[in-house]
Amino acid sequence: MNQPLDAAILARGKAFFASIRGESPSIFNKGFWTGKVMDWAMQNEAFKVQLFRFVDVLPYLTTSGNLSRHIEEYFAGGEAGDIPPVLKWGAEKSGMFGGVAAKLMGKAIRSNIEGMARQFIVGEKTKEAVKNLSRIRKDGFAFTVDLLGEATVSEIESDAYRDGYLEVLAAIEAEQKAWKPFGAGAGGLDWGSAPKVNASIKPSALFSQARPMDFEGSVEGILSRMRPVYRKVKNLGGALCIDMEQVKYKDITIELFKRLRSEPEFRDYPHLSIVLQAYLRDTEHDLTELIAWGRAEGLPFGIRLVKGAYWDYETVVAKQMGWPVPVWTRKAESDMAHEKLSRIILENSDLLYFQCASHNIRTIANVMETAAALGVAENRFEFQALYGMAEPVRKGLLNVAGRVRLYCPYGELLPGMAYLVRRLLENTANESFLRQSFADGEAEDRLLENPEATLARDLAENPPRPAGDPGAINGLTGFRGEPLADFTVAELRQAFPEAIASVRARAGQVLPLVIGGKEIATDDRLPTVNPADPTEVLATVCQAGIKETDAAIEAAQAAFAAWRDKTPRERAEVLLKAAAIARRDIVALSAAQVLEVGKQWDQAYNDVGEAIDFLEYYAREAVRLGTPRRMGREPGEKNHLFYEPKGVCAVIAPWNFPLAISCGMSAAAIVAGNTVVFKPSGLASLIGHGLVALFKEAGLPDGVFNFCPGRGSVMGDRLVEHPAVATIAFTGSMETGLRIQEKAARVQPGQAYCKRVIAEMGGKNAIIIDDDADLDEAILGVVYSAFGFQGQKCSACSRVIVVDSIYDKFVTRLTEACSSLKIGPAEDPENAMGPVVDPSQQKKVLEYLEIARSEGKVLVERTTSGQGYYAPLVVAAGIRPEHRLAQEEVFGPILAVMKAESFDEALSFANASRFALTGGVYSRSPRHLEKARREFRVGNLYLNRNCVGAMVGRQPFGGSKMSGVGSKAGGPDYLLQFMDPRVVTENTIRRGFTPIDADDEWVD
Repeated sequence: MNQPLDAAILARGKAFFASIRGESPSIFNKGFWTGKVMDWAMQNEAFKVQLFRFVDVLPYLTTSGNLSRHIEEYFAGGEAGDIPPVLKWGAEKSGMFGGVAAKLMGKAIRSNIEGMARQFIVGEKTKEAVKNLSRIRKDGFAFTVDLLGEATVSEIESDAYRDGYLEVLAAIEAEQKAWKPFGAGAGGLDWGSAPKVNASIKPSALFSQARPMDFEGSVEGILSRMRPVYRKVKNLGGALCIDMEQVKYKDITIELFKRLRSEPEFRDYPHLSIVLQAYLRDTEHDLTELIAWGRAEGLPFGIRLVKGAYWDYETVVAKQMGWPVPVWTRKAESDMAHEKLSRIILENSDLLYFQCASHNIRTIANVMETAAALGVAENRFEFQALYGMAEPVRKGLLNVAGRVRLYCPYGELLPGMAYLVRRLLENTANESFLRQSFADGEAEDRLLENPEATLARDLAENPPRPAGDPGAINGLTGFRGEPLADFTVAELRQAFPEAIASVRARAGQVLPLVIGGKEIATDDRLPTVNPADPTEVLATVCQAGIKETDAAIEAAQAAFAAWRDKTPRERAEVLLKAAAIARRDIVALSAAQVLEVGKQWDQAYNDVGEAIDFLEYYAREAVRLGTPRRMGREPGEKNHLFYEPKGVCAVIAPWNFPLAISCGMSAAAIVAGNTVVFKPSGLASLIGHGLVALFKEAGLPDGVFNFCPGRGSVMGDRLVEHPAVATIAFTGSMETGLRIQEKAARVQPGQAYCKRVIAEMGGKNAIIIDDDADLDEAILGVVYSAFGFQGQKCSACSRVIVVDSIYDKFVTRLTEACSSLKIGPAEDPENAMGPVVDPSQQKKVLEYLEIARSEGKVLVERTTSGQGYYAPLVVAAGIRPEHRLAQEEVFGPILAVMKAESFDEALSFANASRFALTGGVYSRSPRHLEKARREFRVGNLYLNRNCVGAMVGRQPFGGSKMSGVGSKAGGPDYLLQFMDPRVVTENTIRRGFTPIDADDEWVD
């Protein structure tokens, strides 16, 4: 800690506070409606949550009835706790004036909240925005203009976002000549260093298909629309700042900044900046690399340093995905980082123009005093504040520093509400500087404290939680899911092409059966091919006949007794070793899926991750269930319940989750003590063969797992009907599943067991779009659910049911989003959709396309050229519940759009199917969400998210009705299906004497 510098910062901060004493930002002014509500929100967390959610949904509440209903749902149902008097009248349906009063107060609430939003937006229309920007300059502030609406879901919307910038810049061009530069005005620049025109831009909005997996395509896609914006900025003699958004776009943003800054057209124009976020742990590394790059290229540039606006989002997403949390987890750490980064930037002021964006007086004072200590010229740095917020701070800054720029969002109120919620969250958080300063009245000395001291005190008062493991089972650590694919990691992006090339290098191999640990070659062989190029034969697979099927069952029988008698812990250890091997080889295993079944990189990676999760989860479940349970507490007897395996299990696997489901069914049977005859899908036998190597390396004894691919028409019935097969685990079509159940029900000569069938059989899954749904999220969720992996998931969305009042808006954006998807081979990460798996699937989709034409109206029909098994991406509207397109499983990229008059009718349509696997609801109505919980009867219901991607241990997966029979995969009951319970009772009385256990129950 630099004590002289810290003393100067403290003095500077106290003087700053003195200059604004008695003033308060409007958001905290209790004399106004906004201030009263914000004050209440900061005292009542439950109310704050409901308020901010209500603010978010408000723009969708276009009728007085809808508005009144939501006010009641959000504020009168008890979820909000106690509510302030300014809202109580509107939240009550009865009272002196009944519904009339509620409507009047509803209008008042809408007016106040919209007014609050407009306080932070410089204008909804271009003319209004430019007028206010001129006023801002008259008040002595510079500006940077930011167009709201960055959540683009289609290329049409990305075009509109670009054009919005070109429009406002053209309007500014007509006005800027009348603006006098601030300060000395050398060269017509503000303060002799900064252009008068300044714009900030969210890069992801310029390319709706931007995603880390397609790094190169994302960078170029954004640049193609950013160039004309920057070209216009340059022609105006202005400056452009590229905003930093979520961490998933960070490296893309840095790369596109470098390319734009160094392009020949712009190389000699220095007024390009990039935002860095102090709360990210990687920012010091990024800053150091940017400085090195700028010096090597001889290119000066600007840096806006912010604390960061997505802390909660980044923390939650990282924990959900199993990734390291990318942000500092304590506020003081972000403050420390900002001060350290500020010094680095100021030390390089010959190269970097510093834009310090903060309302924190300690942070501002630090920059001013550090700059003075380093001798940095005043025209090499400026301060920035948010328009409509922290008015005293920005006024004080203008008086002290004279170089203040306001960040001025402009645009429609709908995206403006999302911006408003972010601002309210920041400023009402417990650790918010503005809240502590102007609402809580925190002592100035505490507010100006060096963040190093703040962190030390925070750690002392709130030490890190011990790394306990409440999920531990008999010495095994608790289950934690495998992290999902994180393609922000460059090494992972680079590994995929290499792994795909490695799979190709082994193409053409012959894959034998593996029975009792021995490889068995047969004359009947089938090629497995790349569906994007059927001439590419990846392997030739030997097929089992009746003889080989019987041999595999006999081998499994022979291995059963020894494997059964292993302890649950010993069996679990094999699965845990297999999980470690799969984790080591995860990219190689994923690459096989990309080529053999056409899964996109992320889909393939997460499929292997799910297989790892099944291995890890079922291992722990076996240990948990393997401990005998004492039943009853009566003295004189001991009763123990325990489980034993059933015997030989036939695992009949699908091609759509070729490793995850195959591994899950097999691992469950094996760890429960059974032996397995595994029949992979003929379309995914290369992937299925990977299980052989996986289990062998893990130390699984010969005969416990037998690899037995074969034609269903030749050996399928034999495998199901064989008297020695006790259990059949199947995933596939309803027709095949019902046939298996029928066959298994017939007792064969010599059969000792009633066969158990565990069958997951498909779905006709619906997502409901309520009239208040967040369409930015709903569109992306539906598109991903319907067309991810070409719609070839049993959980895929095949029906979207839209409430009438929002129907037209939703359908327009949906069709535009679907028209923006790129289609082509899955090995190219720019393609969101690839080929279907084989010609029969292709033919089926084409047949249902014709059905769609006859039953409704085809809104989207996307095809691509090529020799692969490409089927059209289809969106069809006008579908009714009785139509075939609403009832029959297609298992391909066809989405039926249905219109419902009300949410109740939408629920009725959703339930009008013989399938009941997954479903979804996008709604911001608490009442409707609760109704969906009760009445949307599917196995897995997802609220305000997509309807695919169930996570082991978190969302156990499986449906009812014609979607399957058996308990949910990845859940606490699944292993029980592979075992039989037994109870042993011992009489412990000997001639009147009985030992007493502590848990025996005696009557006093």
